[in-house]
Amino acid sequence: MPWYAWLILILALGSILGGLLLLRDTAKKLPLSEEQLERIRQRNREQEAKDAEEDR
Repeated sequence: MPWYAWLILILALGSILGGLLLLRDTAKKLPLSEEQLERIRQRNREQEAKDAEEDR
């Protein structure tokens, strides 16, 4: 491969990696109340039970 193809490949990979690192650094944890967390847990339990029932 010519040198400029390697350069483009390195730039593309660097851009992807940089974007992922930027996304990780700017991600913020959602401040959820205990009530909201419990509702989420309950929905997850219901969905898992429904999925297990469908798998039978």
